[in-house]
Amino acid sequence: MFSSTFYHQSLRRYVVAFGNMFDDLIVRRLNSSSETIQAIMVPIAYGPKQKWLVRTRENPDLRAQVALQLPRLGFEITNITYDGTRRLTGTTKNVALKNSDVNKLSHQYVPVPWNIDFLLSAFVKNADDGAQIVEQIVPYFGPEWTNTVNVVPSMGIKMDVPTILNGITIEDLYEGDYESRQTLVYSFNFTMKGWFFGPVRTQGVIKRAQTDFHVVKPVANVDILYGIQYEKFTSEEIAAAGVSSRLRVQPGLLANGVGTTNSALSVSYKTISSNTSWKYAPNNFFFTDGRRYNPVTGGDDVP
Repeated sequence: MFSSTFYHQSLRRYVVAFGNMFDDLIVRRLNSSSETIQAIMVPIAYGPKQKWLVRTRENPDLRAQVALQLPRLGFEITNITYDGTRRLTGTTKNVALKNSDVNKLSHQYVPVPWNIDFLLSAFVKNADDGAQIVEQIVPYFGPEWTNTVNVVPSMGIKMDVPTILNGITIEDLYEGDYESRQTLVYSFNFTMKGWFFGPVRTQGVIKRAQTDFHVVKPVANVDILYGIQYEKFTSEEIAAAGVSSRLRVQPGLLANGVGTTNSALSVSYKTISSNTSWKYAPNNFFFTDGRRYNPVTGGDDVP
């Protein structure tokens, strides 16, 4: 239906950016003298909360050959909703120079805003481990933390994406007799203010713009607007009048690579790349011979 296939891996990049925020948490075990006797790097992985709970219950004593280490972090996407409050003007475009052809531009329309809800779950064996994890996360969210995400690398688009901490809930999953292991789950609810981009398209670079001015004398066409009488002319009369003056704007660049506003000193505008230090080089022309511009040949027809 949309006649184009594309994949910027935006959602994947948001997931990676979210996980990277919590991949360096450390829980320390202290003795009675407040000396560190063990430092545990808290592992993190993407997966539903229930997945980790099932593994904990099936292996409560962590005696299997492959054990589930606690403390541990797991996170998942729980919801994606549209955010109309951040909507940008839909006709605005992002442009970038096409790497394989400097005479081509890549462009795409501005992104649409969507909120991505994440659930970060911290599974711990005791309250002190959970408290350490909470205190290493909460101070950075007031209530948001902003990451720079390389959303569309092919366009060179990097965006500051805020992540908001909405709240924390605590669950005590202790079940069974006194010999059973206690598991505490700290659930952090986040909202990431993401953006999703459409397809990238390619177009040529406009290197010269020309505006023709016609001095037209109406024959007998008169119209009235708001009680004011004025002369009205037709497109046929404009074409018959010919060009009286012309404004032509093109890039200007000297042979040494320095931009210039003098088109007479510039190299041919056709050879100027859009990623050079060119300048606008305007030219004004005046005619009295009644010439008319021919869009087919690109030249003027002189009667």
